[in-house]
Amino acid sequence: MSDPAGLAERALGHRFQRPELLAQALTRSAPDQGRGDAGQWRTYQRLEFLGDRVLGLAVAQLLYGRFAGEDEGALARRHSALVCREALVRVAERIGLAQFMVLLASEAEAGGRDNPGIVADTLEAVIAALYLDGGLKAADAFVQRHWTPLMDEEATPPQDAKTSLQEWAQSRGKPLPAYQEIDRVGPDHSPTFTIELTVDGLPPATATGPSKRRAEQDAARVLLEQLKRKS
Repeated sequence: MSDPAGLAERALGHRFQRPELLAQALTRSAPDQGRGDAGQWRTYQRLEFLGDRVLGLAVAQLLYGRFAGEDEGALARRHSALVCREALVRVAERIGLAQFMVLLASEAEAGGRDNPGIVADTLEAVIAALYLDGGLKAADAFVQRHWTPLMDEEATPPQDAKTSLQEWAQSRGKPLPAYQEIDRVGPDHSPTFTIELTVDGLPPATATGPSKRRAEQDAARVLLEQLKRKS
């Protein structure tokens, strides 16, 4: 790959005026990560924090204009499904993001490019880089191009994973699903939460995310997928 930065820009549909932003977003791990001379974190994590919020705003704006007849609850369910890890991974796969990620050799050998959490986090960082380099217009253009097809797949608002799992448990007379935070790592400005989900009679499921809510939703989706495979 003679020009990885150029290839990444073409995949994103944006020419960076500050290519260092893209390089920072794509750098999952490197030996010299840490604080720069100005005391700023040089890892992708700060960008991931920002990109999560930019994506949320861009998707919310698209939904607000596209589904004018739906109430807040329906829009919220659509929004949750469109900013979840699975949606991010699908978009990342479509643009071939994994090939541009900068990983330590050990992380790459451990399957880092196929790790959904790493891939999703990197895409959020890339969205932040688009926003910082080209403003909301650049980020919106990217989100609209790649998230509109996902919106078209759902004629009716999806039910969020936690609600679906709760209804499944209640219909079988089981206690409500229990969510427990079992780990929290990372700096205060960008923590990562690990949540364990237990449902009576089922093996526990765990998931990580930048917020407890995201991790809980992902854990519920993991368990629902297991139930689908068994049925």
